[in-house]
Amino acid sequence: MNIALLGYGKMGKTIEQIAIKRGHNVVLTIDKGDNNYDITKADVAIDFSIPSVAFNNISNCINNNVPVISGTTGWLENYDKAVALCQEKKGAFIYASNYSLGVNIFFELNKTLAKMMSTLKQYNVSMEEIHHTQKLDAPSGTAISLANDIISQHTGYDNWKLDENGETIIPIVAKRIEDVPGTHTVNYESEVDSITIEHVAHTRQGFALGAVIAAEWIAGKTGVFTMNDVLNIG
Repeated sequence: MNIALLGYGKMGKTIEQIAIKRGHNVVLTIDKGDNNYDITKADVAIDFSIPSVAFNNISNCINNNVPVISGTTGWLENYDKAVALCQEKKGAFIYASNYSLGVNIFFELNKTLAKMMSTLKQYNVSMEEIHHTQKLDAPSGTAISLANDIISQHTGYDNWKLDENGETIIPIVAKRIEDVPGTHTVNYESEVDSITIEHVAHTRQGFALGAVIAAEWIAGKTGVFTMNDVLNIG
């Protein structure tokens, strides 16, 4: 499979290594600031760019009938436009805030726990996420996904805020520490005990592998998908 990498930072380079090990060819690498490129030689594109160019990258792929896997966060104000374009052009598109297989299992655990906690009003939920200092958005897309999943399952919460508490608000603390690939913690606190679930990424390899697996999975398909489809969850 011929792969285009849209975004060639640390994640892009890690994806390249894994893709080659799995027998694929990287036919195009685009770093930030590169706006004019020919995507048509690729069978699939993997976008780990920056928020300001992600939607243009995704649109370019869809308009040229190239399936696209996007892991860039911070651009979701344009997500509905990307979905509409994909449906109009009969393209193929996956967005995930996190492609790590372990994190996607963590997402499911988080939803299950939130549903159980919904009837136990004595517990208050809070979240913390830690990423490397090059991470441009805060909170991270993964943290936002976790918070939104809690809101969808727990009747006591209707919003999340960065560094802000409230009766129906999930407070999120976002830390930036050098060379931390990603740590996400969800904590339920009561007067008598605490229940915590946590995912700690040791390297970028897990995120990169999941993105390549998603690229392999989307070949020959049409539509807008999620990692739940790739992993056959739900």
